[in-house]
Amino acid sequence: MAKDMREWIAQLDKAGELHVVTRAVDPRTEMGALLYQSREKGLLFQDLTGYPGWRALGQAPANPRHAAIAFDTTLEQLVPRVADLIARTIPPRLVDTGPVKEVITRGADVNLLELPAHQAGVLDSGPFIASGLIISKDPDTGRRNLAFHRLQVKGRNRTGILLLPRHTYANYRKYEAKGEAMPVAVVIGHHPLYYMAAAVTGPYGFDELEVAGSFLGEPVPLVKCETVDHEVPADAEIVLEGHIPPHVREEEGPFSEFQDYYVAGMGKNPIVEFTAMTRRRDAIFKALQNGSEVEGCVFHKIPMSATIYRRLKNIGGFVDLKNVMVLPGIFSVVVQLTQRLRGEAKQVLLGALAAEYLHPKVAIAVDEDVNIFNPAEILWAISTRVDPAADITVIPGLRGHPMDPTAEEIGVAGQSGWQRLGSKVLIDATRPPLNDPDRRSQFERIKPPNLERVRLEDYVRLH
Repeated sequence: MAKDMREWIAQLDKAGELHVVTRAVDPRTEMGALLYQSREKGLLFQDLTGYPGWRALGQAPANPRHAAIAFDTTLEQLVPRVADLIARTIPPRLVDTGPVKEVITRGADVNLLELPAHQAGVLDSGPFIASGLIISKDPDTGRRNLAFHRLQVKGRNRTGILLLPRHTYANYRKYEAKGEAMPVAVVIGHHPLYYMAAAVTGPYGFDELEVAGSFLGEPVPLVKCETVDHEVPADAEIVLEGHIPPHVREEEGPFSEFQDYYVAGMGKNPIVEFTAMTRRRDAIFKALQNGSEVEGCVFHKIPMSATIYRRLKNIGGFVDLKNVMVLPGIFSVVVQLTQRLRGEAKQVLLGALAAEYLHPKVAIAVDEDVNIFNPAEILWAISTRVDPAADITVIPGLRGHPMDPTAEEIGVAGQSGWQRLGSKVLIDATRPPLNDPDRRSQFERIKPPNLERVRLEDYVRLH
């Protein structure tokens, strides 16, 4: 079976990780609250008030455990596996047609208001399509880019769009300099491995669909668009085609963003005008909820952790690196390693703060005896293994992520030069290194006798 959204739904259902919601749900007034609360299971909505015949899938993946299911691995091995797959790429292949071409509408018949886009937050300026993966190309090289961008629904064939100063924006600036509209295609609804690939950050000109092929284990099947010069996944649920006109800015936002705030990105942002919609006959809409530790964060934190893992393992020639995990809010990262020499952990943390992603501003190093999937364990390590004067280093005056509300904003969203300037901190919560065995032994954790053999569940019934 092809790895599409249908296969993913079946996989979650078989694993007992999906709730099927048969009661009517209003996307404008109820769906956001349900998605925000469902941190353990995916939700498949069967009855959407005001949108007869539509279904929607959300919170799938709802957590890193679901991401491990998507990659067919364990939670502990998830990041190393993704890091290995990122290093390999498989070019896509062009096919004649696919399920996404079952229904085609063009021109005046395009109506985004038919889509059950939900309102994610109280202060959101209406419904947003947050699950759209935007395909654009460099006008000079033709190199493709696939990325997340929120789309504020403004009418039958218009949305606002937030373009962070990254690769899509670089493509748009080239078109804008020529006075030309930038053609785009928007993929809505697919297997989560496509979304994970879109969240991988590489050099400019890096094609995320080639990474998607590696994640899937086979080339991505692409079909030509109807009204723009793009190719899109043949087995997606929905594809929108359109253009971002040059030098047009309109009010956009506020929107419930990944860091659990409304504060960043709103203002005079570009718009998209749509010329076609293609979809499956019984298309399932992808409802993506943002906020800390909900689906929007899960899609980003796993590729981000894996990319940082790849960078860190070779610092200084070799690091005894165990794992990496981006923390809630995705502005912090914890690095699990065995420190061999004094100062090694701090050197590795500097690499985490200067990786491909702008997000990390807090980097924490812990030992292999700390469970990085348990926030209480990380706090315990900070509380018991950190001398603040010696083990905490603050670095001021660094470029940060433009959506970080704690940093100084320079410029405005939607315009060239928009950025945030702030500080970053590294926290060495590791034990003394291997080359100081006497001091290191003082930080050996207590362990009851036979802890590995004597299991509580063999003596009492656990609920």
